[in-house]
Amino acid sequence: MVKLYDGGAWLVNGSEIVADADAAKHPALQGRSKADARRGTIAYSILKAHNTSGDMEGLKLKFDVMASHDITFVSIIQTAKASGMEKFPLPYVLTNCHNSLCAVGGTINEDDHLFGLSAAKKYGGIYVPPHIAVIHQYMREMHAGCGKMILGSDSHTRYGALGTMAIGEGGGELVKQLLEDTYDVKYPGIVAVYLTGKPRAYVGPQDVALAIIGAVFQNGYVKNKVMEFVGPGVSSMSTDYRNGVDVMTTETTCLSSVWRTDGDTKAFLTEHRRGGDYRELNPADVAYYDGCVYVDLSTVKPMIALPFHPSNAYEIDELNANLGDILREVEKAAEKVSGGRALYTLTDKIRGGKLHVQQGIIAGCAGGGYTNVAEAANCLRGKSCGNGEFSLSVYPSSQPVFLDLTRKGFAADLMASGAILRTAFCGPCFGAGDTPANNGLSVRHTTRNFPNREGSNPGKGQMAAVALMDARSIAATAANGGVLTSAETLDCWGDVPAYNFDPAIYERRVYQGFGRADAGDLVYGPNIKDWPDMSALTENILLKVCSKIMDAVTTTDELIPSGETSSFRSNPLGLAEFTLSRRDPGYVGRSKAVDALEKSRVAGKDVTAAEPALTDIFETIRAIPGQESVSAADTEIGSVIYAVKPGDGSAREQAASCQRVIGGLANITKEYATKRYRSNVMNWGMIPFQMKSEPDAFDVGDWIYVPGIRSALDGDLSDIAAYVIRGGKAGKIALYVDGMTDDERKIVKAGCLINYNRGRKAK
Repeated sequence: MVKLYDGGAWLVNGSEIVADADAAKHPALQGRSKADARRGTIAYSILKAHNTSGDMEGLKLKFDVMASHDITFVSIIQTAKASGMEKFPLPYVLTNCHNSLCAVGGTINEDDHLFGLSAAKKYGGIYVPPHIAVIHQYMREMHAGCGKMILGSDSHTRYGALGTMAIGEGGGELVKQLLEDTYDVKYPGIVAVYLTGKPRAYVGPQDVALAIIGAVFQNGYVKNKVMEFVGPGVSSMSTDYRNGVDVMTTETTCLSSVWRTDGDTKAFLTEHRRGGDYRELNPADVAYYDGCVYVDLSTVKPMIALPFHPSNAYEIDELNANLGDILREVEKAAEKVSGGRALYTLTDKIRGGKLHVQQGIIAGCAGGGYTNVAEAANCLRGKSCGNGEFSLSVYPSSQPVFLDLTRKGFAADLMASGAILRTAFCGPCFGAGDTPANNGLSVRHTTRNFPNREGSNPGKGQMAAVALMDARSIAATAANGGVLTSAETLDCWGDVPAYNFDPAIYERRVYQGFGRADAGDLVYGPNIKDWPDMSALTENILLKVCSKIMDAVTTTDELIPSGETSSFRSNPLGLAEFTLSRRDPGYVGRSKAVDALEKSRVAGKDVTAAEPALTDIFETIRAIPGQESVSAADTEIGSVIYAVKPGDGSAREQAASCQRVIGGLANITKEYATKRYRSNVMNWGMIPFQMKSEPDAFDVGDWIYVPGIRSALDGDLSDIAAYVIRGGKAGKIALYVDGMTDDERKIVKAGCLINYNRGRKAK
């Protein structure tokens, strides 16, 4: 059972939840104020220890450690270098777990790895070579600790089960830390996740996570808040198990997470040679939360999240009892995803009343942990995955985990069953590994099942899909030849010996350079390009609508696809060619045409000569009262995307930078799905407009004129007048921008974070 409280809730002595409505009658709460009790949360104490502003309502945070992988670290280092960085001022871990397979794009993946190693040597960083560990497993094993804060350029940066508040953000926020600036955010709401009971032996961490995500995602219950896991149920799970639940909190759109710690947390850290990083974290005797998610772990059953989101969650038994009805709804969603460009079916996979899947994957920071893989091996020992269309691949999350699985015989048991064991790699999570056949269904213990996350490309008539499941049910499905099977049907769970960590692999292969910057040279491959120049914001701007997306949510994978396109992540203009390619293939051409006009304007050329229609547009603009003297030469021209709710998913800053480098100047939305995407938009010099009304007044190809926007960024942004220029008339629309920090306003006015930092350095 997962229950959401209406309004706030009090936690008394760590074991009793009291709803707001009942607080006045509770003897322990007499005379207690909410303001004081809010300070009793674990999150408050950690945030206070890392806040440099002196004002807990307006946080300016400095982190203990940072982490990036090889899709993001090149652009972050290039941005920081262009901004004047001379060394890494805090431990910065560079892992190589996303583009580890150097088979796409010629030499460019390994070129980026060599760049990362050279940067670790030059600036004093920590470099984890390919196949050694996925980013989050390495951070759990080597850096997360009680009371710490870690910032990562991957959305699944979550180490709450180790008492660490970790946040996944776009690269611009990491650049700020490298420049010894701060992460600025309003004090977030804190929501208790109160755990009671104990998971049944056949229920895994993914089952618990999907049950929670299904309850909180659609209603935004924890959006941009901190999830604080408390209650007696925490201690019913091992820390390895908790890690598997915690990493999935990203899919709720929360800001961060943290768990109370106990003896098992201490044992985990001690096993990893870091017992000194343990301290007991518990809420105060009385703590107040802005909401409460109540979870009775004993009631959770094996779950499945059907395409195309982790919140599309069902109990496996419920799905099996209603296969036709439920799968037909997914097929309707697939039609929208493909836009009629590819056919995807699921009901044809029902044979004899049972659902047959084509692939199973257990991998990455969610599924590749020691306990998950060992449970799968116990299930498959002496059994066969079959020699039909179904296949199973298992990716242990780090070489130390793989080593212990090998020493204890689990790896041999899996291999003997027909499963394929692979090295640590995040590819199955984002579409760059184990891509299924067209029209295939893959069940995966990974983090996401967004559209195209399995490598499909509807624009080329290719489409597959992913359902998320726990490793236990995936193993049960494998043992049943690919027939969807709940782990509850088997009795082989819970017999997993303690994990033994061997640090030798890290000692021999990981470059530990923090504090030892040697000022050497960076190693550049031919695909590593500098950021192009971007214009500073002018007083008035003219925006051409280059895409209009009316889907309820637009993910970062739709804004800039993952998978094979990420080979170009170190080449800003090369990667930008893929912007919206799987959602609106015409967008890039339209935006580049606008960018050409802006480049002509900056070069001092007459843009009306290049685009004669602008002559009439500016005549219409000058007819607006107060705009009589506006000229094309002084008006920045850029493209704009309208999307209802963009930015769910990955923290990759490229979702915004790719828009910017080909002319993007603003977004207009109803709301932003995540803080991290909105931050990316601002760090790349784009204006994060919102509008309350429906976007009926404009379509793709229309122009929107926004006067006085630079001045507006110095004041009130709650009501910004803009005009749709169409047919010789200027139709007024109302835009607004939610709260921006002083630095964010300056960054947007400067044109991007690089420009802003260069300007500061020049002073």
